[in-house]
Amino acid sequence: MSVKATSWLARPGLLRTLLSHLRLALRLLREPGVPLLIKAVPVLTGFYLISPFDFVPDLIPLLGQLDDLSIVLIGLETFVKLCPAKASAYHRDAIAQGRPYSPMSPTPPTDNVIDAEFRRG
Repeated sequence: MSVKATSWLARPGLLRTLLSHLRLALRLLREPGVPLLIKAVPVLTGFYLISPFDFVPDLIPLLGQLDDLSIVLIGLETFVKLCPAKASAYHRDAIAQGRPYSPMSPTPPTDNVIDAEFRRG
């Protein structure tokens, strides 16, 4: 292992960042404002982990596990980035303030309202 890789793995901030992303992802999975298609990303990542097929077989020491870890990290980061920015910001703030999970309050869209009148005639 190179010196750069060793120092990257040894940083306590990396584990803290990974755990905070995981907490955020778990909250976003429960959020009704996140589209179902986006919620499929972590589910598919989980299926990859339990699947017997891997890019690098787990029988190869260290590389097989790093392969699985990298897929989890990529899937987690992709999910968080695809989620609506308002939902991510709301739950990041809630985590920072130590609030328990509660869904975002739905706000009526003001820019998508069509004013119309029905006439019979």
